[in-house]
Amino acid sequence: MWGSSGMPRRTIGTSLLAVAMLVCARAHADDAPQGPSEYQVKAAFLYNFVKFIDWPATPAEQMGPIELCVLGKDPFGGALERVVDGKTVNGRPLTIRRIGDIAAARSCHVLFVSASEAGRVREITKAVHTWSVLTVSEIDRFSERGGIVTFLMEGQRVRFQINPKAAASAGLKISSKLLQLAVVRPEDKEKD
Repeated sequence: MWGSSGMPRRTIGTSLLAVAMLVCARAHADDAPQGPSEYQVKAAFLYNFVKFIDWPATPAEQMGPIELCVLGKDPFGGALERVVDGKTVNGRPLTIRRIGDIAAARSCHVLFVSASEAGRVREITKAVHTWSVLTVSEIDRFSERGGIVTFLMEGQRVRFQINPKAAASAGLKISSKLLQLAVVRPEDKEKD
């Protein structure tokens, strides 16, 4: 299969995964000789997702930092800071915030909903769906319950599922390159 860029899908997928792995490996070269942990890989994916999403915004909003927020108990243990430290996307710096209240997510670009919030998934996705926030979680069936991206584990490998309908409802445009790498359930695909 060929991607929209004219590159084979496997090459695009391998490239994105290689970037994620390099970011993690570089961030933890001294303390992870056996390879990156699950959360180092997930942190790298969060950083890379930002490169493949278009948020609707006014010109003033397009100049400020891109906020990656963690709602609930943070499972990253500093991996997120190490991955994004000093990085920019389209000239915009990345910042990280930990939040405990859904209302604080209004200014977030990416919202990682931690497993500690599993009982509130519907409440969270309903509250943020009109705020143009990319919601990401590892909670079981998150993207089927209104979230946009769900991390999946296949053995030791991190994969992700995307719900394009939820993304469109949030006003987000996801690059076809990222969609080609994702698991997308047939019922979640947008109708042309």
